[in-house]
Amino acid sequence: MAATEQRLSTTVLVIGTGGAGLRASVELAEAGVDVLAVGKRPKDDAHTSLAAGGINAALATMDPEDSWQQHAADTLKESYLLGDPRTTEIVTRGAARGIDDLERYGMAFAREEDGRISQRFFGAHKFRRTAFAGDYTGLEIQRTLVRRAEQLRIPVLEGVYITRILTHEGAVFGAYGFDLKDGTRYLVHADAVILAAGGHTRIWRRTSSRRDENTGDSFRLAVEAGARLRDPELVQFHPSGIIEPENAAGTLVSEAARGEGGILRNALGERDMSRYDPERMELSTRDRVALASYTEIKEGRGTEKGGVWLDVSHLPRQTIMNRLPRVYQTLLDLQMLDITRDPIEVAPTAHYSMGGVWVRPEDHSTDVRGLYAIGEASSGLHGANRLGGNSLIELLVYGRITGRAAAAYSESLTAQPRSAAAVAEARAEVDGLLAADGPENVRALQRAVRNTMTEHAGVVRDEEGLLTGLAELAAIEKRMEDVGVHPDIAGFQDLAHAFDLKAAVLAARATLEAALERRETRGCHNRSDYPDMDEELRVNLVWSPATGVSIPPVPEEIASLMEEVPTDGKLQE
Repeated sequence: MAATEQRLSTTVLVIGTGGAGLRASVELAEAGVDVLAVGKRPKDDAHTSLAAGGINAALATMDPEDSWQQHAADTLKESYLLGDPRTTEIVTRGAARGIDDLERYGMAFAREEDGRISQRFFGAHKFRRTAFAGDYTGLEIQRTLVRRAEQLRIPVLEGVYITRILTHEGAVFGAYGFDLKDGTRYLVHADAVILAAGGHTRIWRRTSSRRDENTGDSFRLAVEAGARLRDPELVQFHPSGIIEPENAAGTLVSEAARGEGGILRNALGERDMSRYDPERMELSTRDRVALASYTEIKEGRGTEKGGVWLDVSHLPRQTIMNRLPRVYQTLLDLQMLDITRDPIEVAPTAHYSMGGVWVRPEDHSTDVRGLYAIGEASSGLHGANRLGGNSLIELLVYGRITGRAAAAYSESLTAQPRSAAAVAEARAEVDGLLAADGPENVRALQRAVRNTMTEHAGVVRDEEGLLTGLAELAAIEKRMEDVGVHPDIAGFQDLAHAFDLKAAVLAARATLEAALERRETRGCHNRSDYPDMDEELRVNLVWSPATGVSIPPVPEEIASLMEEVPTDGKLQE
């Protein structure tokens, strides 16, 4: 046993303190249920705080003809019909209540002069249904939920890394982890566990995720507990991530830069979107713009550093300062670049995991009794392309539903068997890594994973590249047997990096194997050797092991609304 190990007990353990985890925690606390939230990042700096654009709900404050059915139809259409219709219905029906909850907690939305919540167009929405708070909607949601959690005195453990979900005979009984600063172990007993620890986009070289987040933690924790993954190959690439500095590569230049009139040019000075979408140009869909930039770079028309130019310098300075203040400040801070005078060098960046842990639509329960997954950790809503603004409303809707489901599950238990062997195994896993003193550097292996995924499973894939990627991954897995882990006076970050590496490798294998099986081009998934969409592959690929599962028929009331969505004058998000 570790020299220092704290034992805690709670009814429901929530892993992750972003928007999804906090919303579930709030629901539990308001119902009087004992809850503990654990996060490896400070709750004030969770990934949710980076979301800028807005949150969707068919409130009809601007367009009275809008409805949840139309929101559902737009969502399913944008998913290339890989989204689960029942999940879509639950989110779109429950969206207005999600907004009401935020208002009840004190969030200040942008409003019209008469007091109505303002709503604006987001790409591929038929009506204006995106509510917002300036260009920092996610940050305001996170602040609102943190404030509500503090009002309810919800215990939050920050800086604690969960290494394993504890199970016995197919049911959870808690989790194990350690403190990132002093290495204190935590054994948490819980009736139910809600997994809200994000996606896996950090396993690419350029990503909008920051260091040490979205490394696939949720995927590894769920799979090792006995759950499955759905559609891990479906990853959204954003067209405009910055290239420098290296430690910030992939940081987003907001889509608003193109929405306000920004122009994309290749290294030859050509406005290359004229080759890919001459009608909409830079206002084309995110996937199409990302593919266009990727193609320009791949065919030798990119910049020396492997990007293209995004130029807003032709816009009036006041427009940039009023409409793009965060973009202006970000580039000034990171590159000392004045975007009112000079173009920005950008390239496609891994942005959002649309696949994730397989869950049931009604309550986001998994294959493991008492284990739930929500937010970007889960799957079901987005299919092959995410409708902008849907991720924030999804975490609110399912945070509420899953919190209640976890409480009901706990109440239904007559007893909860625990396993001393499972706890011993979790302890031994940490002990084994702490004792590892091999020559391989964990961070170097993480970079190797990112290089492999970038080269072989990026915007465009093919069979040869995916097979090469799997071979490289096997070599990395072999090298992992000889890692060295060395905590120091600064803390136990090196141990966390070792677990991040384990998660990254599992997530990478799932992604590569599923991408190999999806022999078609659909939404975000581009196969150069299979350039067409295959109706027989209108299925979800479930990994561990990989199987195909057909999508249920779309309900008639939704199917009838799945018409072509007008795009004139709207930014495709």
